[in-house]
Amino acid sequence: MGKRRAARDERRTREFAAFVAGAGGRLLHVATLLTAEPPQRCVAAERLLTAALAGTYARWDQLRGEDPYERTRQELAARFAHSAWRHRHPGPPGHGPLAALTPQERLVLVLRLHEGVAEEVTAATLGLPPDRVRAVCARAVAVLRAPDHNRDPDRDRPRDQRAGAAPGSRAAEGRGP
Repeated sequence: MGKRRAARDERRTREFAAFVAGAGGRLLHVATLLTAEPPQRCVAAERLLTAALAGTYARWDQLRGEDPYERTRQELAARFAHSAWRHRHPGPPGHGPLAALTPQERLVLVLRLHEGVAEEVTAATLGLPPDRVRAVCARAVAVLRAPDHNRDPDRDRPRDQRAGAAPGSRAAEGRGP
């Protein structure tokens, strides 16, 4: 039994190494877009991709005909969403092409437009309704098309934390300006 298992493990390692050699660059680019880091210094993206690849490798034998790229992309999206959505503010200015977007906007935009994932599949992956995915994608595209000086810095803050919203005011309670 030991030789058979060793041969299976060796085959698994070879197959996975071939997959990473072929898809690693594109997956790193996706991770870099998600983390909004510049390509020259993408430490968080590399960490995110390493964790996603580790998850894919752990389930390699269970793929059974499933596309490993798709599986790794789902793992990447899930790990990014888990770690980043609690920080709903845009990234620091000047970092990466998508730094002006919130983590949710980056994730939806990368999956929908960069990776070409269908709206329904993106919605199912993220646990959102399709109309929400459509709205987030449209908002992200609008933010990227708008000049920087038109960007509302308070857009992503809760209404009660926005500039000029006094506690107890209509804006602070979410009932308008």
